[in-house]
Amino acid sequence: AGQLCCLREEGERCGRAAGNASFSKRIQKSISQKKVKIELDKSARHLYICDFHKNLIQSVRNRRKRKGSDDDGDSPVQDIDTPEVDLYQLQVNTLRRYKRHFKLQTRPGLNKAQLVEIIGCHFRTIPVNEKDTLTYFIYSVKNEKNKPDLKMDSGIH
Repeated sequence: AGQLCCLREEGERCGRAAGNASFSKRIQKSISQKKVKIELDKSARHLYICDFHKNLIQSVRNRRKRKGSDDDGDSPVQDIDTPEVDLYQLQVNTLRRYKRHFKLQTRPGLNKAQLVEIIGCHFRTIPVNEKDTLTYFIYSVKNEKNKPDLKMDSGIH
């Protein structure tokens, strides 16, 4: 509570309030490859970053090169049109259940930031047929399949 963001940008420590997202070595490595000029303040006693830097990092990490572009670094970059899911909003137990359900191989004793990183990579690789998903969702809503364990004769609808 009351902590400031642990990052430095252009030599200056960020003065924004830290949120619940943390800055890992893996994130630092991936954004340094994208030439983003932010770094961990070595005097910070925590790894929590502000929402501004969290969104900046997510936007940089989600950029993909256009299909067919050369890999010379000068090609235009385009953001993917997919919404980002904030896995930090989930509880650690939920993240562990996800990891167990999909049988993701990890070392034991991971913290929340590490789980989010691994699960986020896996989550983004799951193919989704949007048309089938929406059709099933509408079918479920129309047929009240979204109310589990409610008995129809109980008078609760």
